[in-house]
Amino acid sequence: MTVHFIGAGPGAADLITVRGLRLIEKCPICLYAGSLVPIEIIEAAPDDALVIDTAPMHLDEILKEIDTAHVDGKDVARVHSGDPSLYGAIAEQMRRLDALGIPYDVTPGVPAFAAAAALLQQELTLPGIAQTVIVTRTDGKASPMPEGEDLDTLGKSGATLAIHLSVRNLSRVTAELTPHYGEDCPVIVVYRATWPDEKVIRGTLSDIRQKVREEKITRTALILVGPVFADREFEDSRLYAPDHRHILRPR
Repeated sequence: MTVHFIGAGPGAADLITVRGLRLIEKCPICLYAGSLVPIEIIEAAPDDALVIDTAPMHLDEILKEIDTAHVDGKDVARVHSGDPSLYGAIAEQMRRLDALGIPYDVTPGVPAFAAAAALLQQELTLPGIAQTVIVTRTDGKASPMPEGEDLDTLGKSGATLAIHLSVRNLSRVTAELTPHYGEDCPVIVVYRATWPDEKVIRGTLSDIRQKVREEKITRTALILVGPVFADREFEDSRLYAPDHRHILRPR
């Protein structure tokens, strides 16, 4: 018996990995994260599978279902949205499984920031502009940010920022980043990337709050900030330059 933690991807049913889908198709028990996982993915579970939405459940209740499956010798598909390594809340589950001696593995999924970049047809790292992407969030109801990971500190890097779970804190986001990026720095808010009702709102640190307010977006949105989103010239990558030599293209 194995618990398979599976990243379902950002929303579109066909963006789950082949491995993840195959595991769901064969597991007799499927525990999934509520409205964040598309129903088409859950419908791939066997017809006689026990399928449970864990959104209204607390950790002890979820672990009870898994422990029962372990006693019965039944594999479990534990399906999370996006990629489970990012804000997936799997660490505490795995810690409990370790204590119970229940085996598990993890199948990655397409993260929301990658799906948003694809939707925007945008590279998040451009030569001479930004070569670093910071995936972060702001303080919320779930847990506070550790010391040194506030936006004022991270903004000093000038990196491309992918800010999760923070659209309600957009006022603080713009206030803390404006001194480092400038009020004209591009900001893109992507609501429910790859879902049928996806929406893209473009603006700057000076006007994005008003634009998001007008669209009445208060959850399930990613905030992207950085100069890579400006319409400007940038250097070609050296990777394909005619005079760039490497092991697969020697002199």
